[in-house]
Amino acid sequence: MTAPPQHRILLGITGGVAAYKAAELARLFVKHGADVRVAMTDAACRFITPVTMQALSGQPVATDLWDASIPNAMGHIAASRDRDLIVVAPASANFIGKLANGLADDLLSTLCLARECPLLVAPAMNRQMWENAATQRNVQRLRLDGVAILGPGSGDQACGEVGMGRMLEPEQLHAEVLAALVPKVLAGVRVLVTAGPTFEAIDPVRGITNRSSGRMGYAVAQAAQEAGAQVTLVSGPSALHPPFGARLVPVTSAQDMLDAVNAGIADTDVFIAVAAVADYRVRSASAQKIKKSDRALTLELEPTVDILASVSTRPDAPFCVGFAAESHNLDQFAQEKRAKKNLPLLAANIAQEAIGAADSELILFDDAGRHPLPRAPKIEQARALVRHMATLYRRR
Repeated sequence: MTAPPQHRILLGITGGVAAYKAAELARLFVKHGADVRVAMTDAACRFITPVTMQALSGQPVATDLWDASIPNAMGHIAASRDRDLIVVAPASANFIGKLANGLADDLLSTLCLARECPLLVAPAMNRQMWENAATQRNVQRLRLDGVAILGPGSGDQACGEVGMGRMLEPEQLHAEVLAALVPKVLAGVRVLVTAGPTFEAIDPVRGITNRSSGRMGYAVAQAAQEAGAQVTLVSGPSALHPPFGARLVPVTSAQDMLDAVNAGIADTDVFIAVAAVADYRVRSASAQKIKKSDRALTLELEPTVDILASVSTRPDAPFCVGFAAESHNLDQFAQEKRAKKNLPLLAANIAQEAIGAADSELILFDDAGRHPLPRAPKIEQARALVRHMATLYRRR
């Protein structure tokens, strides 16, 4: 049985060089399980073909207001009725002007006017067009009408100039659209997330670390961001990109992470400790590279500070969420860790199945008991965790 789509999105494309980015945006939507329909203006078809968008979305592309194959000739109404939202990317200055003034002379502008779902618009135009007083008036009117304006960004433009007016990159638009679809259960809540491994130096070129990729921590940060939180992500070494809008604090060692957490914890409402922090570090790291020899090398290790325990035992402790990666006796060790650190919520998994993997199983432990989450991509696990955590946080 095929799983139902997570979201139903109508992607509108207007005329502009940035239309090529809409292809990647559609691909990202489909890749993450969305049902995507595409509507294009005549001008958009001059920059990218409907055939391309049909291949990427897997559905016919709507271009004609007068399509006789649509029952009752009501395509401009039917197209958006089962959609969760409409996103127009790119949105030209001309199209923004039509929306702001309630004009509807083609399929895309008509269905936007006849919609019953939220509308998001990603402007894309030359910097002078963006800065023009008429464009700014139109954008302000759309905001007052409840239309979300995504961007634009600043940078190199197709005309050879540099400035505001670039359409946001597909990855950022994808994140913004997902965030728009998520209930803002953490609106106004300040969340600090730790993620990734730490690296404890042995000498200038060697160190002790672990196989954590940071995927789960970054997914939790993204899920919190989508839910409306103000997110700070304290991350050990990772090749991942932080969620758009989150504040990234890069660190290396366990001590670096502790310092970064201590610096921000006073302004934190929720602390989520996902990072795989080293339990031990070398007592006296060598200032010079240790030369290889035939003799055995002995390293004296000392324990690092338990960051989560140091936060959860503070008199002014925020709401704390812990993670436990165990190799065996998962329930027993997770429950013991939650009780020892006085945590309202702890998420646990089997380390060898989760570290470095794109998906995992999670079990949530709280005062009400044990709540298993079936295997799923880590971003889905993170969203479920954030929803559960938000309920507990609001009760407190």
